[in-house]
Amino acid sequence: MVMTPRGEKELTEWRAVNSRLILGKFKLKQCNMSIIVCFAPTNNSPEERKDEYYEELQSIIDEIPERYMKIEMGDFSGKVGRNNQGIENVMGVVGLGEVANENGAHYKFLYNK
Repeated sequence: MVMTPRGEKELTEWRAVNSRLILGKFKLKQCNMSIIVCFAPTNNSPEERKDEYYEELQSIIDEIPERYMKIEMGDFSGKVGRNNQGIENVMGVVGLGEVANENGAHYKFLYNK
């Protein structure tokens, strides 16, 4: 991992969860922050593999305390469409197309509980 000396000083946890998910936690002056780096299985991967991935991602999200700012970044291999109804706080309206594909629907589900 390449990081500035200041970033290294503020890093409190770094964990490679598996080959598709990495979690980093930082204690900053303004707030505590977590970054989850994601690389989702492709849309045509077996359903079991995708289900395992999203269950693991959800468990990581659930373990992060509420007071942390949560940032997820990476390749979700999904189209989310433009419909952000119910998840306006995490998604804008500039998605590709009108309809989410299966991976996009998985991702939207994480925030539509």
